[in-house]
Amino acid sequence: MKRRFVQLREPPYDFVEVGSDYVETLRTNTDATLWGDRSYDGLRATDGTPIDSRTKHREYMKMNNLTTVDDFKQTWSEAQGRRDDYRTGKKGTVTRYDVARAIATLENKR
Repeated sequence: MKRRFVQLREPPYDFVEVGSDYVETLRTNTDATLWGDRSYDGLRATDGTPIDSRTKHREYMKMNNLTTVDDFKQTWSEAQGRRDDYRTGKKGTVTRYDVARAIATLENKR
């Protein structure tokens, strides 16, 4: 006979053994937001246009030349790489010598 376990939905999220006649209770309606358009219910853009479905949201964004933050994931990743290169001295780091030379140059112009 197989043993069956289910995980509790509240902390500490332990696994408990259940019998073969166990029937999982249906989750609340809030879980449907993960795979449905429920999060769009009643949603309107700042100009009042209804965007109460994914399709309407996508069309509105395209029509107004807008985008979402996830479109910049690659851009931000590349920028972080450039910042890391700068900080570690690989490219373009300003050294103490550079600062001292700049100060000396400015002082000599007086």
